[in-house]
Amino acid sequence: MEINKSISAGRINISGVVQGVGFRPFLFQLAHDYGFNGEVSNTSRGVRLVVEGNPEKMDDFCRDIVKKHPPLASVCDLQYTPVPVRGYIDFTICTSHGEGERSALISPDVSVCDDCLKEMTDPTDRRFEYPFINCTNCGPRYTIIKDIPYDRPKTAMASFPMCPACRKEYDDPMNRRFHAQPNACPVCGPHTFLVDAGGRPVDCTPGEAVEKAALLLKQGHIVAIKGLGGFHLAVDAACHPGVTRLREAKKRPDKPFALMARCPGDAACHVVMTPEEERLLTSRHRPIVLLQKRRSPGDRCLNDNGQERGLHGALPLSDAVAPDNPFLGVMLPYTPLHYLLLEKGPSILVMTSGNPGGEPLSIDNDHALAAFSHMADYFLLHNRDIYFRADDSIMQVQENVPRFFRRSRGYAPMPVFLKQSMPRVLACGGGLKSTLCLTRENRAFLSQHIGDLDNEKVFHFYKTSVDHLKRILDISPDIIAHDLHPGYMSTSWAGEQQGMIKVGVQHHHAHAVSCMAENGIVEPVIAVTLDGTGLGSDGAIWGGEVLTCTLTDFQRRAHLKYIPMPGGDAAVLEPWRMAAAYLWHIRGNDFLDLKIPLIQRLGRAKLNFVATMMTRGVNCPLTSSCGRLFDAVASLLGLRDKISFEGQAAMNLQAMSHMENKGAYGIEFNDAFDENGQSVMEMDLAPAFIEMLQEMEQGLSCGSIGGRFHETVIEAFSRAVLVVSDKTGICKVVLSGGVFNNGWILSGILKRLEDQGLKVYTHEKVPAGDGGISLGQAVIAGQRAKISE
Repeated sequence: MEINKSISAGRINISGVVQGVGFRPFLFQLAHDYGFNGEVSNTSRGVRLVVEGNPEKMDDFCRDIVKKHPPLASVCDLQYTPVPVRGYIDFTICTSHGEGERSALISPDVSVCDDCLKEMTDPTDRRFEYPFINCTNCGPRYTIIKDIPYDRPKTAMASFPMCPACRKEYDDPMNRRFHAQPNACPVCGPHTFLVDAGGRPVDCTPGEAVEKAALLLKQGHIVAIKGLGGFHLAVDAACHPGVTRLREAKKRPDKPFALMARCPGDAACHVVMTPEEERLLTSRHRPIVLLQKRRSPGDRCLNDNGQERGLHGALPLSDAVAPDNPFLGVMLPYTPLHYLLLEKGPSILVMTSGNPGGEPLSIDNDHALAAFSHMADYFLLHNRDIYFRADDSIMQVQENVPRFFRRSRGYAPMPVFLKQSMPRVLACGGGLKSTLCLTRENRAFLSQHIGDLDNEKVFHFYKTSVDHLKRILDISPDIIAHDLHPGYMSTSWAGEQQGMIKVGVQHHHAHAVSCMAENGIVEPVIAVTLDGTGLGSDGAIWGGEVLTCTLTDFQRRAHLKYIPMPGGDAAVLEPWRMAAAYLWHIRGNDFLDLKIPLIQRLGRAKLNFVATMMTRGVNCPLTSSCGRLFDAVASLLGLRDKISFEGQAAMNLQAMSHMENKGAYGIEFNDAFDENGQSVMEMDLAPAFIEMLQEMEQGLSCGSIGGRFHETVIEAFSRAVLVVSDKTGICKVVLSGGVFNNGWILSGILKRLEDQGLKVYTHEKVPAGDGGISLGQAVIAGQRAKISE
């Protein structure tokens, strides 16, 4: 064959999110626009492209790949290598290549796109009201992938051969569904069906199942719905008997339910929404967004044009949706099935996770029927397998920045890109809100939210998540990082693993480095780490800390004064114990003679018992936890003596507090020494408790006292950081830990330190709470390994 010498050829290897997002069709059309011939295929590392054409256009072609890629794609790296001209006569999409090391990035599941919604609502379209409509720009990805390269035989769609019409779309390079792996229609694809709580089919066709389920929801029934990454339990959010019955059936007395609203306008009838919050709510990731409840009709909600949202005609939501909470967790529909349900049924649904108490999400029809038959009246099922479960992500806009409370569906397993290259590390996370992290090169891959590992089934899901992520990311770790707490299942599991270097990482050091890593900080920082529980290097329970940190080590510089936790873990579930501990700290056993409601509610006998425990030091581990401090104040003010979910007392305290700028209560700053004889500052809030008791006696409102308490926490840690900065010369500060989910604490400390000229970094890419510590563990272990080489 005679080769045209006026053309050149190049091989282009592209890495990033380039599979399952219409990238090869995009390259096909781009090559056609440039008059290039060649071929493209998926590989285990991404996409491989060979093009031949005008050499003067090659640079522009490569720039357009990065600049004009499909909306769901993300190009991390593009490498161009000149190759000999072979004389291609056209441009083709070839069979995928699965050999070699796998490093292709997996796209998260994303919401259905506008083009698909338009087709789904068109009575003349063959996919009219088809609940599994999708294209290369939307739909399931991570939850249906078994392996890579991402091709249909390696997904949950393998059992649905395409009909001729779908195959024609799939093979047409000019079609939006060209090589869309989940492509299907009512003829060849998955379908829905409806059964009652006994598993008996409800008389309706697949096309009628969604409409029938919507009618049942309108009638106040609870319907279990199989979704994208698991099941939801749904009920009309305006039906108080239905919402109450769901609470009772799920044994969830207080924890807020998530809502799904048909559109932002429907949500705005019940919440105050800023433009930034609306952008997050309507993003293709479709997280649950925590939004301020409307307190009165006078609350204003403006759109981007400054226009008032319509408020009339909306039924009030049940008070049981989110009792004693100023926020509602709202998401918009993200699957075609959701859109159909909300158009045909109630415009706002409770959509709470479909999992038996403490267990992982159900993803299997039979399991869901067995698990929820006593909760749900009906089950809207479908016959497409969910290969991997994923909870809804939860976010809140704080200081105009969207922040994760839970990073899961829509985001996992997209990596956090690091400033430095990493060895292969598996980080095991903690015990609560667990996630995993795997690293390779400059990428840290966090799993979706897994949950609390004390539950046997969650722990099984945790172990299968390790295997799944290792397989689809092709990472065989050489190092395993874990928390120091011997009671965590993740710690004991890490200790059982063979063939990897084991690295224990202190909990709050991991918190700090997770914030450093996502912000690309490699210099020493001052870290404020505030949470509920973390085993300290001295064996006490930490949680109110100021540290100086590098990526490999830390020094404790300041902390809340140690207070006993009477009953140990029981004090976490019963905040009154911590209230008693702080009162005992300031009065000794004489606190039993105080004329305050706490003593009257609980009785002297019960309180005397824990006082005796503290006096004798029996089952009273010491803690510097800021979370336990919040618990103590919440109970002292009569808000919550027992909790039914983690952080409930602190949430109640934040909800009723009024920030009135009355100034902080008293704080004592004392010099002390750590277990290594190093100087450390203790922050003693005994004066604050004395003043709170005085104000209670004077009849001041709990809201005012709670507000001043928040100001006291802000003042204590801000002053401690400034002292440490003066001593060390360090001017960069990171804020991490679950207490920073409290917007007042985050904003207060952030502004106070910035006003003093310090540079403050916060979390935006991973949760501030324990869902983010696996990232810190991985980076610490990797950096230590690099130093020891």
